[in-house]
Amino acid sequence: MITMIKKGKTQEEIAQNDAQVFKTVQQTISSIETEGDMAVKRMSKQFDKWEPESFLLTKEQIEEIIKTVPVQTIEDIKFAQDNVRRFAEAQRKSMNDIEVETLPGVILGHKNIPVSSVGCYIPGGRYPMVASAHMSVLTAKVAGVKRIIACTPPIGGEIPAATVAAMHLAGADEIFILGGIQAMAAMAVGTETIKPVDMLVGPGNAYVAEAKRQLFGRVGIDLFAGPTETLVVADDSADAEMIATDLLGQGEHGPTSPGALITTSEKLAYETLKEIERQLEVLPTADVARVSWEDYGTVMVVETEEEALAEADRLAFEHVEILTKNPDYFLEKMKNYGCLFLGPETNVAYGDKVIGTNHTLPTKGAARYTGGLWVGKFLKTCTYQKVTEEASAYIGEYAARLCQLENFAGHAEQALLRVRRYGVTQNV
Repeated sequence: MITMIKKGKTQEEIAQNDAQVFKTVQQTISSIETEGDMAVKRMSKQFDKWEPESFLLTKEQIEEIIKTVPVQTIEDIKFAQDNVRRFAEAQRKSMNDIEVETLPGVILGHKNIPVSSVGCYIPGGRYPMVASAHMSVLTAKVAGVKRIIACTPPIGGEIPAATVAAMHLAGADEIFILGGIQAMAAMAVGTETIKPVDMLVGPGNAYVAEAKRQLFGRVGIDLFAGPTETLVVADDSADAEMIATDLLGQGEHGPTSPGALITTSEKLAYETLKEIERQLEVLPTADVARVSWEDYGTVMVVETEEEALAEADRLAFEHVEILTKNPDYFLEKMKNYGCLFLGPETNVAYGDKVIGTNHTLPTKGAARYTGGLWVGKFLKTCTYQKVTEEASAYIGEYAARLCQLENFAGHAEQALLRVRRYGVTQNV
């Protein structure tokens, strides 16, 4: 039995908020399609108060910007990027090209081919997400992408130096100080000064996410990203302070970031609610975290781990922390999640910033059918075939009959031509 202690907004209410963003994004993309750089400059001035001679940073500008970044910050960025790189390289090594002989004379194979060009978006604003440079630019570089451009918005009319340093150290080939819908559209559509890319990746606000959705098809994307989601699954071995800290720590992302607790302990559920209120009195980002928790926070009590597992899979949240006596039970059984954080020793912030797994993850239930950004997202697994003359004649007879079964006469003739040329037709 499931007892709802606290409920957040319904999916219908969330959908209404999403609908309000659609028109603005659609109009912005249309303007950039027709006006190019002129529209980009106008929107950058309007939304970011930013109108440089060029949005593209020169090599000399990048070098000067990096000199302003504290040495400790550079070392911290390098530490995080080393971790991301090691894990990405291990993932890449797990993906092999194959070639097999499935029948005598029939050779089939596939190759993992990197996407040619990628545009990476690194958010700015109140939270300049420096780590997104590691997750997108560096991962694409490990995959073998030849041209990687990166966009990040100015912050208060200034260039975000640490973010630029991270993008450069990650391997970006072109760095633009450009944000929002205009950055996404310019990278996908192209302008007089920005050559279009084949794929867009990276997180962003609701407008950036909607821009990716509308541009999908024209370019590839990593995934449809919504507000950050965090679920904690806990039993009576967990403590309310840690649960509250981890939920509010992600709730500060934005006022629409869902946080949820599923627990087998009713006592812990109420202790967590009390602890959340206590922490909201002192948390520096409580102005955002309080809204996200009050509007989108959920607490439910279940009777068994099996019920907790079923509810967690139903929610299919982006981040799932397991604070139970046996976290490996969920590692073995759970199917729908962006990333699992097993045990009290780890947490979502490690994954977001430094430990090495990618922080661009599925939201809004997308974990039911996709994982997050990784090396494989930048690779196209493309098949090929080679056939001997004898095998072609043999396969051709089957192919002709199957094509005729579907009334594809032209298809059948492709097969029959090879049967006549390379072998003796039997029963065709």
